[in-house]
Parts: sequence; C-alpha cells; structure tokens
Amino acid sequence: MIRTAPFLNIRRLRLVTGLVLFTYVLTHFLNHAAGLMSLAALEDVRLWFLWLWRNPVMTILLYGSLVIHFLLALWAVYQRRRLLRMPLAEALQLILGLMIVPLLGQHVLGTRLAAELYNVTDSYVYVLLSLWYADPGNGIRQAIALVVAWIHGCLGLFFWLRLRPVYAQLQPVLYAGALLVPVVGLLGFWVAGRDIVELARDPVWLQVALADIEPPTDAEIARLESIRRLINAAFAGAVAIALLARVVRGLVERQRGLVRLTYPGGREVTIVPGMSVLEASQLAGIPHASVCGGRGRCSTCRVRVDRALDTLPPPTAQERTVLARVSAPPNVRLACQIRPRADLAVTPLLPANVGPAAAYGRPAHTQGQEQEIAIMFADLRNFTALAEGRLPYDVVFVLNRYFAAIGQAIERAGGRVDKFIGDGVMALFGIDAGPANGARAALAAARAMGEVMGELNTALRHDLDRPLRIGIGIHVGPAIIGEMGYARATSLTAIGDAVNTASRIEALTKDYSAELVVSEQVAVAAGVDLSAFPTHMVEVRGRREPLMVRVLARAADVPAPAQMAPRGSGASSAAGQT
Repeated sequence: MIRTAPFLNIRRLRLVTGLVLFTYVLTHFLNHAAGLMSLAALEDVRLWFLWLWRNPVMTILLYGSLVIHFLLALWAVYQRRRLLRMPLAEALQLILGLMIVPLLGQHVLGTRLAAELYNVTDSYVYVLLSLWYADPGNGIRQAIALVVAWIHGCLGLFFWLRLRPVYAQLQPVLYAGALLVPVVGLLGFWVAGRDIVELARDPVWLQVALADIEPPTDAEIARLESIRRLINAAFAGAVAIALLARVVRGLVERQRGLVRLTYPGGREVTIVPGMSVLEASQLAGIPHASVCGGRGRCSTCRVRVDRALDTLPPPTAQERTVLARVSAPPNVRLACQIRPRADLAVTPLLPANVGPAAAYGRPAHTQGQEQEIAIMFADLRNFTALAEGRLPYDVVFVLNRYFAAIGQAIERAGGRVDKFIGDGVMALFGIDAGPANGARAALAAARAMGEVMGELNTALRHDLDRPLRIGIGIHVGPAIIGEMGYARATSLTAIGDAVNTASRIEALTKDYSAELVVSEQVAVAAGVDLSAFPTHMVEVRGRREPLMVRVLARAADVPAPAQMAPRGSGASSAAGQT
C-alpha cells in the first residue's frame, strides 16, 4: 500500500485537475462563440461565466488545478527517461502543457489580476480593445494560447477515454466537438474584435468606453509586467530544476550498478536501476506495445517474466487490477510498472501494433488454445465454367448473393464464418458451446444452406445458364483456435488435423456427386440418427486410419431440428455398413 498510494494520487490529481482546466477552456470558447451574435450577447454570456468561475470556491479550484497540473507536468519531465524518444502525441501533450503558463500568463494578469488589484472592469470591451485595437498581435497570441490549451486538453481526454469500450461509439461526436468548439469560439472572438475596432473609430464612443473600464495606468501596467516577468522566470527555473534533477538522478543510479534485461532471441539491454522494462525496450528500439503510453492503464505492455521473478517487488493494487482484467497468471507483469534492480529475463506478450481493444480481457480461445469443434467447408461446383464469358460485374454480383445467403444460414445456426476462399467458405461451430452443440449447429447450417441454395437458384434463374450447386463437408475434432495473422489481416481461425480433414471431406462431395458429406464423428457428437444415408469408409490424405463418412445427396435432407432424434441401436448397426 505504501507504493500504491502515491501512484494513484498522482494519476487522480492529473485527471481531476486536467478536467477542471479543460472545462474552463471549454466555457471560455463557448463565451467567445457568443460574439457571433453581438457584443451584447458576448457580455451577457460573460456574466454566467463569471458567476461560475469567480466565486471563491471555483477560484481556488481553478488556480489550484493550474498549479498542481503544472507541477505534475514537471514531474512527468523528471520521471520520463526517454524525453527525446517519446511518441509524437505524448510529446506534443507534454510540450503544449508546459507552454500554457507563459502563453496565458499575460492574459490572466491583464484581466483577473488587474481587476482584483486596480479595480479594472475587465469586460469584453476592455479585453477586445486591448487585444484587437491597441495590440492586434497580442490578440493573435492569446488566440494561439487558447488553442494550445485546448489541444493539450483534447490529447489528455483521448489518452484517458480511448481505453474505454464506449470510446468507439463516442469517437465521432468527440472528434466533431474537438474541431467545432475552437473554430466557433475563435470566429466569435474575431467577429467581436472586428466590431470593437469599428466602434473605436468613433472618439466619443472610445472615450466613454475607457471611462467605464478605468484601464490600468502606465505605472500599474509596469507592475503587472514585472509580475509577468517574475512568473516567466519562475517557470523557466522550475523546468531547469526538473531537467537538472534528471541528470543528478542518472548519476546516482549509475553508482548503484547496471541491470541486464534479456529479451527473446537472447537480445540483452543494459539499464540503470529504476528504469522500467517498457522504457528499456523503447530506448533500445525494441518494439513493445503500450497503448496508454506507460501509464499503467491498458495492460498491452504486459510481459512474461521468465527469470528472477522473485527479485521484483509485488504488484501494486493498480497493477493487480489491470492484470486481473486480462486474467494474467502470476508471472505476467506490466512492463511499465516493473523497475528491476537485478538481472531479469522477459518476453513481451502482445504485438507492438495492438490497439485499445487488447487492453481488455478476451475469451481464452482468442489467445490460442486447443479444443474440439465442428468445422465446415463449402464450395461451389463448376463455378469457373459458369463465370466464363460473363462480365466481372455479373460474377461479383452472383458471388456476393451466394456468400450472403450461406453466410446468413451459418450465422443463424450459431456458427462463425471463418473466411471466404475463392468461391468457398470455411465456418466454425461450437467454439463457445462445445463439440456436441457445434455438430448439431453445423448440421442445421448445412440443412439451411441446402434450402437457401434452392431459393437462390430460383431468384437467379434469369441470370444463370444452369443452377448453382454446392458441396459441403463437416468434421468434428480437436483444433488449435486463436487470433492469427498480421496487422489488419488478423482474425479468429482454426488450424490442425481436424481442419484439414474437413477440407478433404468437402472434396469427397465431387466423388459422390452429393451436396453433403459428414464424418461419422459428427453424427455421434450431434446425437443424430443418419442411418438412412449411405456410409463409406474412405482414405483421407494425412490420416493413418480410414474415416467413416455419411453421404447425403441433398443437404436439405438433414433431419430438421425437431426430427433430430438421439442415435439408437439401429443407427449404431448401420454404422458398420460400407
């Protein structure tokens, strides 16, 4: 618990203070947007803005959040060991966050502090006269400062929300808001500034406006300017201290000796004690997943500790929570949270290009396991001949109708379309329900496919010279299931002898001129009596022993679900026929 509390407090402080500051910038932009209507509307909305932010409680919350958030940015500068190799988005967020203080300092001093110290009426007339009339360049700088603060806040929200399942649904709305809010706000600010410049051309109006404002005197402006320089000097000094502390820390750590990390393939990386495994990977140029940027939120950087696990301190409560989300075993740790003090051997568990979805626990079969399932292969017969002489558009049209029909039949039966291969399809059944349910679902899908082929041929009778014919093969057996592939081509699939056997069985439909051939294992697993259909012992390439199969001339002849009676003695005796 001693190690847990500071980490959690820093994380929560960064989130809470960041949300307070982001809300302030958001309401500031919304106030600016009122300038699109009129100066009067701008002032009216400003009254609500002041009611929200200039009461004692919100004043303390706002400026306390600003100071704490800045100190946390300095802490990030000190803590991160790879400032020059940070991902672009993280580096941009950190740099923009540090820029906020010097960029907005002058604006805060000229408005809030001037109002508090010198009774200046810091209305929008005062602000716009200062920024667009007296010093237009300053108006542009303040607009840039607000955009900098907005982008910093949006990046922070992105890093916080992207790991949450709801983010994918909210993403279009959030992106639209991130773009429209500053655009509309700056347009309102520009329109109001243009109007003020026009009004200021009238000396009488300008004299009255200045009298109402009571702007600061030259001496007061000089004092405000000295405060601004003091703030900038303190800012520069604080950043310098953080950078100097990094250098001192490095020297102290090197006095303690070095730690050797061993990666798969025997690659070794030497680091100073206190550096995390994730930082070591990034400094050494070793691809390593980290969706949350090393904040201990996403679990994608997790590694298996292959040697010297006992030299690591136990995981914090935060790390345990994240690891529990993905059901990680005891020898799996978050690379961003372990800071080895002794030699260690680790293996990264996820590809470096994984996305936020990998941060959440997934079914075990997606990560690779062997289980017994039903596998179906289906293929169109003589489609090459049917496609000859047809326009490519016509071929694609027919194939898409065919794929849609059989795909829907498979999914309605509870199967999963694995892939389309040319004019064929591979489907898996029983991944979550077991081999018995999978075999029954595969037979039900075959029956539905036989029926929809008849309907499809009727619908395409004017487009085809001859009806489409299909061959289906089904087998039940153990297969290795997992998400396989590369980058966007990754998908859940199955490999193994049972898959190859199912493919060979589908090829037998050509030899028997039948629509459906199933192995006897399918009938046994499904508990279905198929004794009415011919049985054959066949040699299957790749198998040492012959395989018993059932041949159905029409897939639609598979017993309907209500007729699928359990196998009895009659079915068992029929199994011996050849």
